[in-house]
Amino acid sequence: MEAIIYITIFIIGTLFGSFFTLATYRIPLGQDITHKRSYCPNCNHRLEFLDMIPIFSYIFLGGKCRYCKQKIKIRYLLFEIFSGITFLLFALSLKLNIFNFDKNVVIYLVFGLLYISTLFLIAGIENQNHTISKSVLLFGFIVNTIYITYLYIFNFDIYKYVIYLVVFLIILLIETIVLRKTGKQNYTLSILMLCFYMVLATNEEVVILSIILTLLMIAITQIIISSKDNKSEIIAKEQKQIPIGTYLCISNIIFLILQNFTIGVNI
Repeated sequence: MEAIIYITIFIIGTLFGSFFTLATYRIPLGQDITHKRSYCPNCNHRLEFLDMIPIFSYIFLGGKCRYCKQKIKIRYLLFEIFSGITFLLFALSLKLNIFNFDKNVVIYLVFGLLYISTLFLIAGIENQNHTISKSVLLFGFIVNTIYITYLYIFNFDIYKYVIYLVVFLIILLIETIVLRKTGKQNYTLSILMLCFYMVLATNEEVVILSIILTLLMIAITQIIISSKDNKSEIIAKEQKQIPIGTYLCISNIIFLILQNFTIGVNI
């Protein structure tokens, strides 16, 4: 019985993965992501149902658009698969048992998957545009506030969450003031907001480990860049484009799932 649940969650993950590729493309452009039908970015032809089945459509269409025959990047297929696997691993880490139903675990599963979805969107947009999407971050913040409210209603200890919420709002206010004065997003403040959002959704240990892994990934990236036989100006440009937010999101998802597997659910 659990197998059916896990297969369903994997399928849901691939569907979300398909949506993530759409959202990461449209959100930076200010396009609607809920009502406007999917279309081919090359020929602008509206996609039909058979064109949008995760994984299978890519395989059956030979990795090409049905209408203009433009090759579809394989990263879309890989992202759908990776999203499905991530959703599945998160569900497996909770050790769901249909015969021993725990309402709190199910609620945690729903909000946890929404949290992972938010990180996917932040990472995808940041990787392409080197900016932390404030709209996606605020969406995640609102969802997390709802979860904290649920914990409060059922008498869970939420005092530390309230403190982090206040700090998050203060940083958001400062970042908004800086944005109005300079016209540019302050990347450092955005990373700080992302870290506090992660603490709200996980815990201090997971975030610290995520930061350590991120620093390690940055160091490896710097070594790879420095080993290239390029001009210093090109190297400096590449160094500025290191997607710190993307590394943080990936690291946080990894340690969140590992924590659930090893220690248990942090509700």
